Amino acid sequence: MASNEATKKVDQARGTPRGSAVPTPPRQVPPQRPAPKRVGPVEFLSQVRDEGRKVTWPTRRETTVTTIMVFVMVVLASVFFTAVDQAMRYAVGLILGL
Repeated sequence: MASNEATKKVDQARGTPRGSAVPTPPRQVPPQRPAPKRVGPVEFLSQVRDEGRKVTWPTRRETTVTTIMVFVMVVLASVFFTAVDQAMRYAVGLILGL
């Protein structure tokens, strides 16, 4: 492999320029967003209350059923991972002879 100086001399003799012949166009700057309108604390709290009224809140029964399902899934996952952990412990004990 030729050195950098030798490569430059060969390129000058050939007349082939290095790099791209077409300069890259300048990047376009995205348009600036207008600054959001600032509101006072009273109007902010009013807007928060209005947004809270739009939310569809779950009923007490839906909340209870969902909570019970979460607890059931936690118990099932813990039993599963305990069983997998014990099986792996047993297998590693057999392999290593501990």
